[in-house]
Amino acid sequence: MEHLYRFQNRLVYRSELKGTVDKGRKQRVVLAVGAHPDDVEFLMAGTLSLLHKRGWDVCIATICTGDMGSMELRKEEISSKRFQEAKSSARILRAPYVCLGESDLHIVFDNPTRSKAIELVRKIDPAIVITHSPEDYMFDHQLTADLMWDACFSASIPNYATDQANPAKPTKRTPYLYYSDAVGGLDRFGRRVRPDFYVDIGSTMNIKEKMLTRHESQRRWLREQHGIDQYILQMKKWSKERGSEIGRKYAEAFRQHKGHPFPESNILVSILGRGYIEVG
Repeated sequence: MEHLYRFQNRLVYRSELKGTVDKGRKQRVVLAVGAHPDDVEFLMAGTLSLLHKRGWDVCIATICTGDMGSMELRKEEISSKRFQEAKSSARILRAPYVCLGESDLHIVFDNPTRSKAIELVRKIDPAIVITHSPEDYMFDHQLTADLMWDACFSASIPNYATDQANPAKPTKRTPYLYYSDAVGGLDRFGRRVRPDFYVDIGSTMNIKEKMLTRHESQRRWLREQHGIDQYILQMKKWSKERGSEIGRKYAEAFRQHKGHPFPESNILVSILGRGYIEVG
């Protein structure tokens, strides 16, 4: 039986990637990895939509299941619901959704979790990886950034065995690695995290919003707590604030990993053009 990962009692099949991550187009695949379902939508969906419009295949993944995202449902119930919500959101970009099956607030940087992340990179073989900021307000986000840095670095090492079912071959390149904005643009000390560059997402804000609304369980939870649609308002407020820093309506901010052996040129400028990119 061919599978990628076990998620609760469900398997994410490699065949789910067919038609989206095309083997003949591996040079045009971007992998977006969040800690939890909805992180990708909050922080990078506008940019992913721009890439998708330019012919790039998108794959969305999370390290965790989202099993802490409810005050009422049991872990198994809310994680299953959030899996379906994330899958529905990803489908807007014709993207598969993959979950590595870790529990919220239980991410650790250990060899079993490293192997899962490395296998993900090998299976998808992306040219670009986008993940969390290494400085953020919660540890799950920071550990996700470190796991993906390690995975991108290690995926091409021939003798690194992941010990996963039906393992993929080592990759032949190190992908471009980008870190999204910290939530609210602040690190754990409340200091501003300065981006390397911004992406104008004014033309794709409607898609970003549509993707985020698919996470109805989280949207309803915040709406009941605050009495307003804080879920969408918060996302738009921050995107608008980043946009104001470059004279645009909405923007997403990023930094690029440039340490050895990662590519140092900014491929996003080549893809999107300087009309969409503003250097910080």
